[in-house]
Amino acid sequence: MDPAASSGSRAGSFGILLFPGVEELDAVGPWEMAALWARQPGGPTECLMIGQGEGPITCAKGLVLLPQASFATAPPLDVLLVPGGLGTRTEVNNAALIAFIRQQAAQCRAVLSVCTGAFLLHAAGLLSGKRATTHWASLERLRALGDVAVVEERFTRDGAIWTAAGISSGIDLTLQFIAETAGEVVAAQVQLEAEYFPSTKIYGAAASSGKGAAYFQTS
Repeated sequence: MDPAASSGSRAGSFGILLFPGVEELDAVGPWEMAALWARQPGGPTECLMIGQGEGPITCAKGLVLLPQASFATAPPLDVLLVPGGLGTRTEVNNAALIAFIRQQAAQCRAVLSVCTGAFLLHAAGLLSGKRATTHWASLERLRALGDVAVVEERFTRDGAIWTAAGISSGIDLTLQFIAETAGEVVAAQVQLEAEYFPSTKIYGAAASSGKGAAYFQTS
């Protein structure tokens, strides 16, 4: 993988992996950001949802998504984003899916994961010795793998590997990736078009109850 962003040329295909039990927002949030980026000069030539086959995929909470490409028909990707969800616990043992991640990663500009998608990157051999994060409820499970420098941050980058914490953090990860790849002006336009300006309001006491990652603990 080439961690350096291309300059003066349009980004290639931005692919988002789908599998049964994928967390909906893990995939759809980054897709929205990437699709808006594709409207900008220098943005991706296409944004693709990719499944093992091209049949409908039922997500973690029942949303059904239809891949636009399969492992067999997907083009070489410039960027691959791997979402998480309960389905990752099964998919870490899916040899075809792990091989697809590994093969695409060999020529991608960057590989991104959201939530427990980090475990799929690890299964593909991409996280060994890397800084990474995941959903707060799976941080200890990621640490238990023993060869990952786990950080409790909303998202983090280690070379060409980017990982995000849980679910909604994939939107922030993708925006930051756009900013570092295409510049602040392009990222600002994507953010404006998405009207993504998160409120700082924290509801109730759940975030300060001792659960969760260190970065969102409140006093």
